Amino acid sequence: MSTADTSVQLLRNATVLVDVGDVTFLVDPMFSAPGENPPVENTPNERRNPLVPVPDVDTDHDAVVVTHRHPDHWDEAAAAELDDDVPLFCQPEEADAFTDEGFTDVRPVEDETAFEGVTVHRTPGRHGHGELAEQMGPVSGFVFEGEQTAYVAGDTVWYEPVAETLDRFDPELVVLNGGEAQFVEGDPITMGVEDVAAVRDATDAAVVVVHMEAINHCLLTREELRAQTEDVRVPEDGERVQL
Repeated sequence: MSTADTSVQLLRNATVLVDVGDVTFLVDPMFSAPGENPPVENTPNERRNPLVPVPDVDTDHDAVVVTHRHPDHWDEAAAAELDDDVPLFCQPEEADAFTDEGFTDVRPVEDETAFEGVTVHRTPGRHGHGELAEQMGPVSGFVFEGEQTAYVAGDTVWYEPVAETLDRFDPELVVLNGGEAQFVEGDPITMGVEDVAAVRDATDAAVVVVHMEAINHCLLTREELRAQTEDVRVPEDGERVQL
């Protein structure tokens, strides 16, 4: 539906629209109204989620991609609002859950698949460190390869498979989930300043950081990240970054 070149538009949190040529992917839709959901448990504050509304922007899309089914990446509001027959790409472990919700064109990605001229690759992620990462369950990133290539890393920290993905695909656009989300105990489960800087040092791509200031356990602010990281885009909700 898009006529733009490769770009990403942040809606809120990890919900983004990725344009690759003429194809638009809606990634990790979370459409709940502010305060509709409880706070993430065992975190440093009790603010109800989401913290902010979805901006009033055009969300037309050709397909949906869900990196994992944590409620800040896929919620009941998205399940109710999206068309049942939308092409929906996901982790193989979670395909049955989408089918059970009534979606009729669920496309689990084991390694790679094709969609309207774009090759969609599923890539590894590690949602935290050590035992906590295991408890958080499987997560994925996705690479969208057309005339240009976009890498949406998903909920992961910096670790070797992220570096390997950057080396393998050499993307022009990288979208990272920042916010340095964390619980009362343990290390962060999404990228913080050092993780983002490591990605910045590992690629010549345009680096865009989302997953900020929308969920109660995301403690790193946009202002803090901008102040401590060079040559990285940290968009506001509704903002588009285009190559």
